[in-house]
Amino acid sequence: MAKVRVHNFSVSLDGYSAGETITLDKPIGGAERLFAGFDGRFIHGVDVADEPITLDRALTSTWGQGIGAEIMGRGKFGPQTGEWTDDGWRGWWGDEPPFGTPVVVLTHHRRDPIHFDNGTSFHFLDATPEDALAYAQDLADGRDIRIGGGPSTVRQFLTADLIDFMHLVTVPITLGTGVSMWDGLAEVQDRFTVESATSASGLTHHFWNRTITG
Repeated sequence: MAKVRVHNFSVSLDGYSAGETITLDKPIGGAERLFAGFDGRFIHGVDVADEPITLDRALTSTWGQGIGAEIMGRGKFGPQTGEWTDDGWRGWWGDEPPFGTPVVVLTHHRRDPIHFDNGTSFHFLDATPEDALAYAQDLADGRDIRIGGGPSTVRQFLTADLIDFMHLVTVPITLGTGVSMWDGLAEVQDRFTVESATSASGLTHHFWNRTITG
């Protein structure tokens, strides 16, 4: 059965995964330090990088394996709020977004899909986590669904008990403020088995596998 997965999701020591206000200059709302150790190429797999394969690179390269669609919040797609305007915005990634699959963007303001030559397409949907997942599964052709973030989106799917696996990366910094992964999720770890590994870079990778009951 297809699974719902979270990958390479960075969290500060004090539990934040994004800043409070996303702008064009600050796409993670001031929390860009969370991703200072990633050069962006890990999403394409370890076989694409020129550098030696490190533990961090090996673990993060599973991002795209077996994925048929992603679900993301509107803030991951762009800094705009409110009704969409005809400003030509097609996402943070320009003309070659790295996904290579359909992507469902959760927004209260629908718009027509956007399609790219590399197989990426963005579909804009106003839906509950349950309905968004069903929509993404129809697009995924039997493969897994990745919940791409930001933290509010991941939290919604955790609250709805829809996530089967999470790869969280604790970055050894504190932010002091931002959007928390964990608000309202006391004891959420009881639904999962959790294993951890720390790399030479200081990153700690946590692997949460949902406990199957009943």
